[in-house]
Amino acid sequence: MKTIAILNGPNLDRLGKREPEIYGKATLADLEAALRAEFAGRAELEFFQSNHEGELIDRIARLADARCAGLVINAGALTHTSVALRDALLGAHLPAVEVHISNIYKREEFRHTSLTAPACTAVITGLGLEGYHAAVRFLLKA
Repeated sequence: MKTIAILNGPNLDRLGKREPEIYGKATLADLEAALRAEFAGRAELEFFQSNHEGELIDRIARLADARCAGLVINAGALTHTSVALRDALLGAHLPAVEVHISNIYKREEFRHTSLTAPACTAVITGLGLEGYHAAVRFLLKA
């Protein structure tokens, strides 16, 4: 069975509380439960959330060493600022799907640029939490 990691960056621990008009009312725990339910018996899912860039980078390195089958990453605001996170993704040599709950292209101009997207196999934006499900389905086919 493939192991797929789902990494969430800064402020995603606040899902359901932070700007529900943008991110919805479901919590990160709700998302994890829904993913576990959909992919039970098809994939081993590993979840990690951190508000700290270095912790995300360290986790990506561990996933590469553990030969994880792929990862789904919502780096939050680090998407637009972190060259270090981009380098970690490139160095991991893992299939990765970048996910954004909101459509970043309908938001502030600074959110239109993703430094991490070129290090990923695919990008999903604007599908809400369904984007995570689509990303895992994609990685299971890879």
